[in-house]
Amino acid sequence: MNASTPPESSAAGLAAPGHEPLGPDDFDAQDAELDALREHDPEVPQWEFCEGFLAALVCARRAVPPEEYWPVLLGDGFNPMECMEFVWRWKRRWAEVQAALDAPVERLEDDRTYHPEVLDTRGAVLALPESERGDTDLATLPSYGQVWALGFMYAVETWPEDWQPPRNAEAARMLDDALGAIVRLAADDGHPPSVSMFAEDGPPSVSEVRLNDFGAAIWAVYDLRSLWKSLGTPVQTIRKPPEPGRNDPCPCGSGKKYKKCCGAG
Repeated sequence: MNASTPPESSAAGLAAPGHEPLGPDDFDAQDAELDALREHDPEVPQWEFCEGFLAALVCARRAVPPEEYWPVLLGDGFNPMECMEFVWRWKRRWAEVQAALDAPVERLEDDRTYHPEVLDTRGAVLALPESERGDTDLATLPSYGQVWALGFMYAVETWPEDWQPPRNAEAARMLDDALGAIVRLAADDGHPPSVSMFAEDGPPSVSEVRLNDFGAAIWAVYDLRSLWKSLGTPVQTIRKPPEPGRNDPCPCGSGKKYKKCCGAG
């Protein structure tokens, strides 16, 4: 699959049976929930970061359980039972992303393609009248797709053992290339802007290089999903505990020394 200029991000996509795709009101509701959580924990990320984190979980080789990923993403104080609507919308988005990544798409313009929910923050600021921009330094704002990519890589870095290169050289190279594409998107867009993804006729805020990198990152997600599905769930190896010393207490709990109990003879 080759990268090409992606369409503007939207909630459109392929939803799983029984799950309606999230719309603008749903994403606004997710943002509102995150804003409320941030009042108690300033480290709670914005939705774009969550979207990237979610995409990585969908692509991961191991099914990371919610009780393991919620504290990592939203902090130890997050209680899913107190945020059931947020969790339900999260599950709907999960199903939507998973269905999109499993669809046999060949072009980014395909309606079934996964389109990350990202915001052209610089374009949004540039679209404001100069009197409302204040002293905002555009260089301090995230580039298009950057926060999504950071969220994705945060999940990868949190569970590095689940993203170890396969033994097969070709599969390992595929993994490295795919993660490399997402890492590139996690960096700043330092190229001359030529288009706005915020408004069709807005001031330029995103470079052509960035659009190509964004497209490459989307295909990278497809490659990762395909790679781990083909390899299957990793086999959990059971490590045999080291044998105790002869004068150590016996691990059976008898209270005797190992040499006079299970280690006798």
